[in-house]
Amino acid sequence: MKTFLYVTVIGMLILGCASTQEKNMNTSSINATSDTVRIANDSLEYEIIIIEPGFNGWLVTQRPRGFYSEQFLETRNRIYVTEYNQRVLQPQRFNPNLYLQRINYEPTIRYGYEVNYLLYNYFLFFEQRYRQNFIVTRGRTF
Repeated sequence: MKTFLYVTVIGMLILGCASTQEKNMNTSSINATSDTVRIANDSLEYEIIIIEPGFNGWLVTQRPRGFYSEQFLETRNRIYVTEYNQRVLQPQRFNPNLYLQRINYEPTIRYGYEVNYLLYNYFLFFEQRYRQNFIVTRGRTF
C-alpha cells in the first residue's frame, strides 16, 4: 500500500495540457502542506501534485532554484518523461507498482521554471529513493 501511494504521485504529476502558450507562474499558487506540493495556474490548464513523504525535506538539500536554466530543466524532463513512459509500457520488465501510468508532458508547452524545477527534482528523488536508474543522471546523458 505504501508503494502504491508513492507511485500514485506520478499519475498526478501532470494533468491535462490544453494550450501551447507560455504559462505565467505569477498567477500560480504553490501549496506545501506536510509532504504535499501542489502547483497549478489560476486557469487550471496544468497541475502537478507531489505527495511523497520526504520529498520536501530532500528538496531543500538540493541545488537552489535558479541554479539550472529553464532550457536545461525542460531538456532533462523530456528525457526523464520519455524513459519513465517507456517503463510504464513494460510492466514485465519494470516494477508496475512504481510505474503506474504515463506522464503527459508536452514538449511544445512552456510550463514555466517552477514546474520544470520541481518535476526534474522529483525524478532525481524518485531515482534515489527507489534505486532506479534513468538515462540521465545529474546533468550527464549516457
